[in-house]
Amino acid sequence: MQSIQLFELASKQAEWLSIRQQVVSTNIANANTPKFRAQDVTPFQSVLESSYVPMARTNAGHIAGDMAGSDRIEVKDEDLNNEIGEQESGNTVAVASELSKSGEIKRQFELNTQLVKAFHNMMLTALGK
Repeated sequence: MQSIQLFELASKQAEWLSIRQQVVSTNIANANTPKFRAQDVTPFQSVLESSYVPMARTNAGHIAGDMAGSDRIEVKDEDLNNEIGEQESGNTVAVASELSKSGEIKRQFELNTQLVKAFHNMMLTALGK
């Protein structure tokens, strides 16, 4: 039996959200640390694109697709926030922006969980259980 891609996709997003929440909380924890540079992770879209698996070629005449790359989630320095810029201490963390990201991550976790729950219930209904 083939695996259901929705569960795999939800798992990847949950992993990405978990890493992003860790990065955001580290930013908030270091808001007063001199010369600390705020960080963020690569967008989830790039994780999806790097883990895309094209359809298999069954004939040599078919167009070849690119093979899947790595689905690594990269942590990178965040662009400088125009509202606060760089503080006197050299710190680039904008606490309001980080708290906003934290709320966004929470909403995405909840949506992810609700979609998986609804799909699971639909599968159980289809199986008559």
